[in-house]
Amino acid sequence: MKFNKLSEQALAGKRVLIRVDMNVPVKNGVIGDDTRIRASLPSIELCLKAGAGVILMTHLGRPTEGEPKPEDSLAPVVERLSSLLGKPVRLVADWQSGFSVAPGEVAMLENVRLNKGEKKNNADLGRAYAALCDVFVNDAFGTAHRAEASTHAVAQFAPAACAGVLLSAELEALGKALQAPARPLVAIVAGSKVSTKLTILESLADKVDQLIVGGGIANTFLLAEGKAIGKSLAEAELVDEAKKVIAKIRARGGDVPLPADVVCAKEFAETAAAVTKSAAEVEADDMILDIGPDSAQALAAIIAKAGTVVWNGPVGVFEFEQFGGGTKTLAQAIAASSAFSIAGGGDTLAAIAKYGITDDISYISTGGGAFLEFLEGKELPAVAILAERAG
Repeated sequence: MKFNKLSEQALAGKRVLIRVDMNVPVKNGVIGDDTRIRASLPSIELCLKAGAGVILMTHLGRPTEGEPKPEDSLAPVVERLSSLLGKPVRLVADWQSGFSVAPGEVAMLENVRLNKGEKKNNADLGRAYAALCDVFVNDAFGTAHRAEASTHAVAQFAPAACAGVLLSAELEALGKALQAPARPLVAIVAGSKVSTKLTILESLADKVDQLIVGGGIANTFLLAEGKAIGKSLAEAELVDEAKKVIAKIRARGGDVPLPADVVCAKEFAETAAAVTKSAAEVEADDMILDIGPDSAQALAAIIAKAGTVVWNGPVGVFEFEQFGGGTKTLAQAIAASSAFSIAGGGDTLAAIAKYGITDDISYISTGGGAFLEFLEGKELPAVAILAERAG
């Protein structure tokens, strides 16, 4: 797919609007992990160096459109970005009445998810964004799978539209890994968002040699194999889908290795007592919050033999120390492996940072859903519109 790149644009004196993905974890005004902010710097710095005025836009969290709350503000993001750039960044809430940005200046529009029509890809909102700039740059791979006003409509109406440094790099790295992967190809798909990932699992079952599932997804697969999961997070209505995935990959000689031992608790809390037991001993009031040490070692052995590893999602509630063992073992196995490894998704980035293996992953993707949909072979709307504009 051919699209124009930021590096090919004449930017001196231009107003450049960059859709970045700075959707970082913020708790009580404090940023938990600034990986996505740092990943956006190359495009911003390239524009500033070329003599452009830079306007940024991103979403943060899942606010309600048209109902701003203090916790939805990008103020903490702007503060961190300003310190990383070493220059002030202006936060603009009332941008729709128009504002100007001078060459060398950086401004950030307030959280785009607060704008009515953002998620529905409203054309008028897209035109309003486009009116702010001479060049629109999409550098938000993490949202490339969604057609929204700040990723799609704006690209239709902006005077010029191109891909940023990060978006270009993402598409090249992922393409390289998936077009002719070194085998065995092992995919780890985990986390609590079960329903959003089952169709992707079906698609991966056609491509990968081993499919490791974890978190709520693994519980649904354990149900599919007739195992008791107590009151663990799962989606009973998707058991048939899970059975199909298992059958499909086994028919190709691969497998979906499920945990033989698990770490349980009676409640979902940071203070919950963790009990390790065989998967066959799970009680009716147990919640499975991690894989057990034997299962973690079995998965580590699979990773050690892999040629390519694709990782999306932690295999346990690693935010709570007592339920982080499985994810930590997996992370260390990926770090020690000679396989080409690609990791993506917010929780995955947080785990990589927590276990200090950033430098040991071949490519860290800033995308979650987009990363998975790319693996699935789906067209990413925000990339397709850039290709259309290039054509």
